[in-house]
Amino acid sequence: MFTTHTPELGKVFLVGAGPGAADLITLRGSRLLVQADIVFHDALVDPTMLELCPQATKVAVGKRCGKLSSAQHFINKRLVDATKKYQIIIRLKGGDPMMFGRADEEIQALKLAGIEVEVVPGITAALAGAASMQQSLTLRGVSRSVAFVTVAQGRGLGGDYHSKSEHAPLAQPNADTLVYYMGRKDATSIAKQLIESDTKHDNGTPVHILEAVSTKNERHWSSTLGQLAKGEANEWFNAASPALIMIGEALRQKPQVLSSELDGSCSVLNDGLQNSLVLTNCRRSA
Repeated sequence: MFTTHTPELGKVFLVGAGPGAADLITLRGSRLLVQADIVFHDALVDPTMLELCPQATKVAVGKRCGKLSSAQHFINKRLVDATKKYQIIIRLKGGDPMMFGRADEEIQALKLAGIEVEVVPGITAALAGAASMQQSLTLRGVSRSVAFVTVAQGRGLGGDYHSKSEHAPLAQPNADTLVYYMGRKDATSIAKQLIESDTKHDNGTPVHILEAVSTKNERHWSSTLGQLAKGEANEWFNAASPALIMIGEALRQKPQVLSSELDGSCSVLNDGLQNSLVLTNCRRSA
């Protein structure tokens, strides 16, 4: 049961830093950084973003696979303790706080301590990746569902994420487009199991891997699910960069459309469209 909020305690803001580029944080998030007394930030937060809060005490509490990192229960305690000393506490999380960011654990700990908390959303990496490639995650007549997936598993509420074993079965969602976060180590296994068990995806399904999305270090690897299953991306990966694996027919590269091809079945489009006039003799689909 949650305790009553104590007025003299500070307030915690869980702020989404966005996918990487400093200028992709929301306006609300940047305004809060300017006011912050202390900022607990993830490892992947762009150092340039921290320049928005020169007045604040900055504490690194990030988690990186294979590196020494802060245990989640310790982060929770530090947030609670900070409210006894500071008024505006920022927990700056990469991407969106509510997407694989352990926000729920921090929110629960804060509420149990009677501390007011607010969440400020951010752009998650999948959406930034789609924007970078200029490829929609959905496509009319091809893809009407998208799943954001991680193969990382938690060891209870206070444990740290770890990846499933290479041979452990991975629960694959039934969606047309799949976006895997933190899937670098399991990329080959993901591909093999999708080919073997998923009727929506096969050897020829397009695959795009994006590293360091929206930053100056962004890289792309584009191929097929069959090639990924053969381990052909293994040597390409940079272990120091966060990777996003995007799979689905909607992501197939499309030939550029020439202006002369835009006529379609409607030979004339005029300004009357903006007045919601009905098009006649034209095919329409939702």
